[in-house]
Amino acid sequence: MTVIDYYFSLNSPWSYMGSARLSKMAKARGATVNPVPVNLGTVFENTGGLPLPKRSPERQAYRMMELKRWQAFNDIPLVLEPKHFPHDETEGVRLLLAAKKTGGDAHTLATELGRALWERDEDPANASVQDAAAKRAGLDAAELREALSLDEAKAEWMTLTEKSIADGIFGAPSYVIDGEIFWGQDRLDFVERKLAR
Repeated sequence: MTVIDYYFSLNSPWSYMGSARLSKMAKARGATVNPVPVNLGTVFENTGGLPLPKRSPERQAYRMMELKRWQAFNDIPLVLEPKHFPHDETEGVRLLLAAKKTGGDAHTLATELGRALWERDEDPANASVQDAAAKRAGLDAAELREALSLDEAKAEWMTLTEKSIADGIFGAPSYVIDGEIFWGQDRLDFVERKLAR
């Protein structure tokens, strides 16, 4: 079975916009998605990227235009300027890594945490928001918190981030199949072609 390593950030609107489509695509093609949360700030620091506030006004304006275009193209609800962006991803990542550890559906959980921010305009750093997102994903947030401590999650997150950089990841979302990197949800057509082959 083909494995798609899916590198993403819970703060990334592009990760959120491509997440559900990636899930459907993988199921249709008999592939497995391995969700890998990365600390995008650390990735940027090591690969030449800039966080949004440090980008030029021209780049920020174009990003907003692209968000509007892709929102319309994907026909999904999207809050263009959510109140809680960016948020502290640490607890959300903890839940995701715990879901992976316990065999839960971490990819669906990632989608639901993204939906909380980018569709529902909620604060994904809030425990009650996390609880609701986990419930929508068919998981129990309290059980996930019991399965993995915050310190363990932070250490694993950093390890995954460092490994992703070493493997050539420089942005989110990135999809990797057999060592080939596809950066951005706008590359999902190429991901599908790769799976078809």
